Amino acid sequence: MSTDLPSSIPSGPAAIASGTTAAPFGGLPGEPSGALPGGRAGATRSPGRAGAGPWSGLPELAELPLADHHVHSVFRGDLDRAAFEEAITESGSPAPACTTQFDSQIGFAVRRWCAPVLDLDPHAPPDEYLARRNRLGHAEVNRRLLRASGSSEFLVDTGFGADLLESNARMAVLSGAVVREVTRLEPVAEELAASGVGAGEFADRYATALAEASAGSVGLKSIVAYRGGLDFDPAPPTPREVAEAAGQWLRTASGTGPNSRLDHPVLLRHVLWQGVERGLPIQFHTGYGDADVDLPRCDPLHLKGFIERVAPRGTPVMLLHCYPFHRHAGFLAQIYPHVYFDVGLGVNYVGARARAILAESLELAPFAKILFSSDAWGPAELHHLGALLWRRGMAAVLGDFVARDEWSRDEALRVARMIGRYNAVRVYGLEDVA
Repeated sequence: MSTDLPSSIPSGPAAIASGTTAAPFGGLPGEPSGALPGGRAGATRSPGRAGAGPWSGLPELAELPLADHHVHSVFRGDLDRAAFEEAITESGSPAPACTTQFDSQIGFAVRRWCAPVLDLDPHAPPDEYLARRNRLGHAEVNRRLLRASGSSEFLVDTGFGADLLESNARMAVLSGAVVREVTRLEPVAEELAASGVGAGEFADRYATALAEASAGSVGLKSIVAYRGGLDFDPAPPTPREVAEAAGQWLRTASGTGPNSRLDHPVLLRHVLWQGVERGLPIQFHTGYGDADVDLPRCDPLHLKGFIERVAPRGTPVMLLHCYPFHRHAGFLAQIYPHVYFDVGLGVNYVGARARAILAESLELAPFAKILFSSDAWGPAELHHLGALLWRRGMAAVLGDFVARDEWSRDEALRVARMIGRYNAVRVYGLEDVA
């Protein structure tokens, strides 16, 4: 997910709803289920999966509820073309003259798989698609696409661009899903700095602030990959080191501008270890991202020393995204009992090639160590595509295993359920907080 906020997104009024859960997962009213006209025998469409097309391999995956264990909310305003294109790329720059972000794997996927959800033909031209989107309005577009995703739980990272996005309560109403929060570690420190905390009291005050900020959360999130890379010193800093580093950082941190970013390497380590002590699963951005990422330093293998030091505490380490290092993540998940990973974000952006990444993600890691996520942020198309491309890719990959008699059909469906939802339920304790 890009850390550059789109610059031209109108921020419409946010409709705030009470509570963070809505009706149980289900399809959109009035949408048919059953055989697709003109589809091959056995092809099915799920309620709420408009335009999903014929399913090959394991069509049962069309109906599978998913727990999206790392995601963000949806835009609360309508988008013009420039804003929409800016939101479907990790680049912080506009497309060069005479080109368009629609000419990409994700652009083709939007037009193929999202257009039917908005009552358009598959592969609708971009202008037609965006015109229909704006006629429906962002609330209806969000409702349709979120529900079409078939996700029963969203674990939402609220630490980026919240002023542009719907609240968790509103997202629950739009999606009909359970919405739970994931707390970012670094913004807690930045808010503490803005409050006027002193260097000597930073460590104690941060521990208290983190406990308060994450009191209702199911997990924590670190963006140390963006702030300094994953090749950091894995040892927890000493209290003296923390106090000295806090003094250095607080002298320059101010307000909410660029100077407020937590980027001191000692304090980045400190907040990570405070997260470990908190005991909730800790998500790490790894791999693919925007221009702020130094990609070679975001290889999850750099976390090996940290992972080993965390092991005695048993705190789950959740490696997010991982592409193009997803095979490295699979190695770590195989070797260390407390390490898990997903291939979210990359699945959306590789579009029709998603099955290749998904197949590679299944090579080394035990299946109980792999989770589903979309890392969708902003346009609800990303929430829908993250789920649909995962379903279709997994159906094709697992279906091929079954067709070659490598796996039984029952085992393939069991693994899909594990990765799609039940691993997240187990690791985050979702049944305990539902």
